Amino acid sequence: MPIGVTDTSQAIYGLHMTIFYVCLAIAVVVFGVMFWSIFHHRKSKGHEAVQFHEHVTVEIIWSIVPFFILIAMAVPATAVLVDMYDSTESDIDILVTGYQWKWHYKYIGEDVDFFSVLATSKEEIENKKKKNPNYLLEVDNPLVVPIDKKIRFLFTSNDVIHAWWVPDLAVKKDAVPGFINESWTRINEPGTYRGQCAELCGKHHGFMPIEVKAVTEPEYQTWLQEQKASKLAVAASSQKEWTMDDLMVQGAMVYEKNCAVCHQAGGEGMPPIFPALNGSAIATGEMAEHLKIVMDGKTGTAMPAFAKQLSAVDLAAVITYERNAWDNKTGDKVTPAEVQALMGEGL
Repeated sequence: MPIGVTDTSQAIYGLHMTIFYVCLAIAVVVFGVMFWSIFHHRKSKGHEAVQFHEHVTVEIIWSIVPFFILIAMAVPATAVLVDMYDSTESDIDILVTGYQWKWHYKYIGEDVDFFSVLATSKEEIENKKKKNPNYLLEVDNPLVVPIDKKIRFLFTSNDVIHAWWVPDLAVKKDAVPGFINESWTRINEPGTYRGQCAELCGKHHGFMPIEVKAVTEPEYQTWLQEQKASKLAVAASSQKEWTMDDLMVQGAMVYEKNCAVCHQAGGEGMPPIFPALNGSAIATGEMAEHLKIVMDGKTGTAMPAFAKQLSAVDLAAVITYERNAWDNKTGDKVTPAEVQALMGEGL
């Protein structure tokens, strides 16, 4: 159990060690008396066991003593639990939504939200490249928070049950579809703290890491402004002219991050669960149908809806890529402006 970098995590660690030493002391006393009695009153020395039943005094003692021991342990434990569940008067509220298999973070009251996806390379996962020290614990967009601020987390899920767990922060909460759980933290030290999804949530449960970057307040405010500026830049980029080459380059990155895990890098898929895209009727058929299934997903399958996960630029790029990669040489090109127009029509 890590000591952690929050007052709560340190209180939990202290409570854990206190209870451990209490249990150790009880074990030493009980087993010490037992082994001493067995050794000094063994049959070979001529001792005979004393027979007694319904000894009221003994029964009272072995009921009262554990009762007071449990009360003594319950008082500090209750104090820690009450503090853990007190998420009032927070400085920052963040909505955390679990997806198969990524996390979405939304800073409530700020125009900032983003997806956080595993950043470990496929070569490392397939043992083609040496694994780095943060193997399967690194993401493309870490959650950035300021130190010395009370941060309230609201947890939910878009599909199945996930669990957001960062040991150094002493936060572990289930993210349940249609339900909101909450927790909080106040980080004392700048640094990067890592965790994982702690609820078996499907095929790539082990590829759903969490990375929290704690920074000073000025650094946090600078990061917030950069995120807002980046969001405006992405919105503006949807109106520029995109060439086929630009879309293919962008689409390849989007596909690798969001689609390759199921449909594979070469588009061969893993039938029948994850169908192939190379030569598929969807990827070579009507553009509107292709866009619709990417945006809305497919009910009853593992295909998620990407309408709220990807920007118009990324949607246009990945659609163009899928229609022109591998053997899918359709020559089709869709621009971000066209995607926005189609979205406006309800597709």
